Amino acid sequence: MARVLSWPKKTVQTLREKGPSGLAKKINNLAGEARFRINEKKSNDSKESFIDVLFINGCSHTVPHPIRYRVEHQREQLEANGMTTDTIFYHDITLDDTRRARNFIFFRCPFTNTVGEFIKKAKELNKKVYFDIDDLVIDTKYTDTIKYLDTMEASEREGYDRCVQEIGQTLRLCDGAITTTEALARELSDYVSEVFVNRNTASEDMLKLSEEALYQRDVLPNIPKEQVPPKRRAEYRNLQNKLRLRDEQLVFIGYFSGSITHNEDFEMILPALCRVLDERANTRLHVVGELDLPQDLEPYRERVVFSNYSSWKRLPSLIAQVDINLAPLTESIFNEAKSENKWVEASLVKTATVASDLGAFAKMIAHNETGLLCKSSDDWYAAILKLVDDADYRTLIAQNAYEYCQEHCLTISSGYSLAEFIKKRQTPNIAVVLSLRNISGGILVILKHCSFLHQAGYDVFLLNEDDEYTWYEFEGHAFPVIDRVDSLFDHVETPVKGRIDHAVATFWSTLEYLEKYPSVDKVSYLIQNFEVDFYKPKDPFRKRANATYSKDKVFYLTISQWCKRWLEQDYGRTVRYASNGLDTKKFWPMKRNFGEKIRILIEGDYSLHKNVDESFKIVDKLDPERFEVWYMSYMPKPKSFYKIDKFLGAVPHDEVADVYRECHILIKTSLLESFSYPPLEMMSTGGFVLALPNEGNEAYLRDAYNCLLYPPGDLDAAVDAIHRICGDAELREQLYAGGVETSSRYNWECLKDDICSLYE
Repeated sequence: MARVLSWPKKTVQTLREKGPSGLAKKINNLAGEARFRINEKKSNDSKESFIDVLFINGCSHTVPHPIRYRVEHQREQLEANGMTTDTIFYHDITLDDTRRARNFIFFRCPFTNTVGEFIKKAKELNKKVYFDIDDLVIDTKYTDTIKYLDTMEASEREGYDRCVQEIGQTLRLCDGAITTTEALARELSDYVSEVFVNRNTASEDMLKLSEEALYQRDVLPNIPKEQVPPKRRAEYRNLQNKLRLRDEQLVFIGYFSGSITHNEDFEMILPALCRVLDERANTRLHVVGELDLPQDLEPYRERVVFSNYSSWKRLPSLIAQVDINLAPLTESIFNEAKSENKWVEASLVKTATVASDLGAFAKMIAHNETGLLCKSSDDWYAAILKLVDDADYRTLIAQNAYEYCQEHCLTISSGYSLAEFIKKRQTPNIAVVLSLRNISGGILVILKHCSFLHQAGYDVFLLNEDDEYTWYEFEGHAFPVIDRVDSLFDHVETPVKGRIDHAVATFWSTLEYLEKYPSVDKVSYLIQNFEVDFYKPKDPFRKRANATYSKDKVFYLTISQWCKRWLEQDYGRTVRYASNGLDTKKFWPMKRNFGEKIRILIEGDYSLHKNVDESFKIVDKLDPERFEVWYMSYMPKPKSFYKIDKFLGAVPHDEVADVYRECHILIKTSLLESFSYPPLEMMSTGGFVLALPNEGNEAYLRDAYNCLLYPPGDLDAAVDAIHRICGDAELREQLYAGGVETSSRYNWECLKDDICSLYE
């Protein structure tokens, strides 16, 4: 049994309404849209981790001309001026894409819930969001003036109007707008606070195609046969034949309409054009694009060549085949906002243009120098006729326009002002290079600094060493996390391409990374310890770590007076200092009951400088019937000889204060600390501290005022101090009051201005 082909209802409807050619065009548009989405997805799949500007394209590929000019060409402008860019289709964006760039440009993008959430998130991150538009399709009060729209079916018009309203909705959410003409800028200023005019320009591809069209027209046919390159000989013979067949007296007039909405524009100049065709039998008319053949042209049908809408890559060659380019626009606020593209495209192939004395044409064309401007039908008649009759004048106009556009209307030569507009307004950004694998006290300090900087209006993000995180939540802040290692090549640094105003190293190896990164204006190194002593003698890391303290182009920051002292005295550095702090709202005080079993807390990993072994030697001398030992550490498990009652591994930061409040006494025996947090945290919760004095805790620990100190290695003195705390209620009152008073002076809120000033 033969299979019956079933056509979709929409396909049948298109076939009935528009015929086979209309159906073919629709299929071609759909195929083009699919190719476009695939290409954009490929771009998204291969995206850089961090760039300067991300374009979000909201325009369908069935209308490719705006995308090319306003996304691809502006990307080329920015990249020619040192900024990195990428693009994504608006249907494909996620909130995660707000991590990818410091500036976002939405082009002709209708509002969706995702678009709205994206803009909100970007602004929360202190990033800039702009809207780019090249037509007044932002409000139906403008589009209602387009007569062609009145020919639409009611449902089609309703959909069009809804899209226009949604585009306007997205526009209103943005920080500013970028557009093509002064007329557009005036209208857009009613919707956003700032508008920048970045005119349409010709890309490198357009320039190359235009130069090739000029070569084919003016050079190749006229060179001696023996000088023709072998690969172009067939083309040369074809051009020679065309030259022999062409009547040199003929003058070709071209109209390149673009979309069907330009019917009205062409009708405006028909009387003048018909007069010229009547009076000059040597004229020919070439019409390219979606244009209905007007009845007025029927008498000249044999002298009129119609071509379907053509790919932009063929356009320079087609324009080069005519002598005069027509660019009419009827007078309306919508048309006044249109750009001068048609003049630029013709000028690059040395074809003279006659244009309406309106909007961007009036702004860019110097009348009788780089083109001819017309207001009335008589103007059009006189201008076209003058160019038809005077070949030398025609050549002069075309050459002047060519030279002007070569200098002012190319992406390579015109992008500086756009780049500067974005750079001057973008939020200063700060990238902090760290490792989020083990969240230590030092990392928490860094994250606290990040939260203050974000509150102060900076665009803050984290450069991590792996792809475990894309965001890191900290105290109500969601920091973007960028993987600084290329996942395709293990340990190959930096898929990060965007400009960083201020990058902050937090460990010696992260400073080495920043020294390799080219796009950083300022590098600082936040030092919280003498990292050389993290390694045993002869370990090569000791020399590498030590070398990071002697960098002349690095700004040194610290939260420790001890670190400030050795950096200045031993390495001759100039050091900025701000004290560490504490969130006293989390670490609030609570009286301890010493009538119950006494709980001892030991904190820290068992690295050499933490000296945790000594803490356990002290508690080994205590009566296990009276004392209970808890051990809190980020190490996966304690050493085998540690005698503990409870092991607390990797306690979330929000729960640390509760652990302190459940314990009576903290033993802290570190030999080396930049700023020793646990004693301050324990005192703030009302607990008691036995500590080994070191340069990291000397800033705030005072023996018998807010803690008890014991001499290094004197375990018996440490045990006696624990018994003193347990047995002397008057001492406990003094230590409690002294501890709470001390910790109150380290409240983060009192220090945030000093911390932000570190990064100025």
